[in-house]
Amino acid sequence: MLRYAAIDIGSNAVRLLIADINQNDRSSTFKKNTLVRVPLRLGDDAFLDQELSDKKIDDLVKTMIAFRNLMDVYHVTDYLACATSAMREAKNGKLVIKKIKELANIDIEIIEGQREASIIYSNHIEENLDIKKSYLYIDVGGGSTELSVFVNKQPIASKSFNLGTIRILDNQDKEETWNEMKDWIKEHTKELKQVVGIGTGGNINKLFRMSGEKDDLPLSFLKLRNMYNELNSYSLKERISILKLNQDRADVIIPACEIYLTVMKWAGIKQIFVPKVGMVDGIINLLMEENL
Repeated sequence: MLRYAAIDIGSNAVRLLIADINQNDRSSTFKKNTLVRVPLRLGDDAFLDQELSDKKIDDLVKTMIAFRNLMDVYHVTDYLACATSAMREAKNGKLVIKKIKELANIDIEIIEGQREASIIYSNHIEENLDIKKSYLYIDVGGGSTELSVFVNKQPIASKSFNLGTIRILDNQDKEETWNEMKDWIKEHTKELKQVVGIGTGGNINKLFRMSGEKDDLPLSFLKLRNMYNELNSYSLKERISILKLNQDRADVIIPACEIYLTVMKWAGIKQIFVPKVGMVDGIINLLMEENL
């Protein structure tokens, strides 16, 4: 029995997905076995101080030791561990990775935004797309937003922007980055008719669940905007107590909404589909492709 593990060291949370692999002659599929999410908020240090504090490093090392133990207990046959925006920007990122290798025996790859985007769309969502429509794939994380334009089920343009939920909460988002993203979206969607959105990331998944929409149906721009206005009318404490949002979700969900709505507005997107996949699912798909 093959069992793969994916580790995503993000700017907001760190995730481990352990998946059971079913192989047949032509293709492989996987079934999620165990998912662990730890909200470490590495971005708070990385974006404000450009390095991780001793406390964050300690927490990350402990988390990785726990992940290593889980991988051993589950008899994982192959794994891939990727670190994104926060580790890209932390000056001591490479030292931290060396420490994790020594103490947890996990090899971590710090990946560029372009590779992050390509891993996310290893999920092959385009296979279910309508060939007559064009799609803008929007993945919002704690430190960066990855955008990819699909036409005829093929990616024609892809870019990573340093705009993310933790960055916005810490006032580390720059106006020129917003403008750069606007120009890029306009340039790559102006020739396209009827662009449809595809949204991935923990926040849009949560928003979709809160919307009560049926799984295969999209979320409309108007509904998302109404949800944003409603969420914004509550204080942080109320979002936790009344709306029952986790503490580490209650604050980031607002800037996440802002990014999705802004991107949708600039691209003229009226509807966004929310497949339940993310970075860790992409890593598992990548491992399956590499090991076929």
